[in-house]
Amino acid sequence: MAPLVQLERPAAGAPEGVLALHHGRGTDETDLLRLADHLDPQQRLRVVSARAPLTLPGSPGYHWYLVPRVGYPDHDSFHAARAALAEFHDRLWEETGVGPDRTVFAGFSMGSVMSYAMALGADRPAVAGILAFSGFVPIVDDWEPSLADRTGTRAFIAHGRRDPIMDVSFAQRGRDLLEAGGLDVTYRESDIGHQIDPAHLAEATSWLGETLPSGA
Repeated sequence: MAPLVQLERPAAGAPEGVLALHHGRGTDETDLLRLADHLDPQQRLRVVSARAPLTLPGSPGYHWYLVPRVGYPDHDSFHAARAALAEFHDRLWEETGVGPDRTVFAGFSMGSVMSYAMALGADRPAVAGILAFSGFVPIVDDWEPSLADRTGTRAFIAHGRRDPIMDVSFAQRGRDLLEAGGLDVTYRESDIGHQIDPAHLAEATSWLGETLPSGA
């Protein structure tokens, strides 16, 4: 598989961490990159956004996997996306010299699903944090979350109670699952739809600074 197309907002100096962005369904690598300066206003981090590998006839943008049913990704396309992201993340860590322990995976919608899938997979290294807007922990054959060895991973989960695409119960299930597994979870809801609440974004900025503190 060819390497994923990517864009980045570099750190102002030597990067103190990595923020890997995973966009939502039907968009591309430009979509979340605009949040880089909001989440990391001091430009301490190397922020990199990857383009999902899948295009669908009659559907705009790029997709991480096929959706036979919300909450249950298609097996083959999901695992192909995981393989592509594994190569992307490994290359990123090698290039920067910054490891998983100084990395946060962030995503919106389908990109949050992939952030969970990469951060919680037993075959992948534990990262510092997961920033999940309007997503869910996937249920798919041949993958399940590994939590006992991820207790050092923090999570920030935000979701709209009026989300017509991914019901808020998905976020609540993810919160309960991660908390039961011993992860440090910050959870926020508000009366919005399938979007990022600016108030949640402001809180996520503070959370990111605590998860990847300067000088650590």
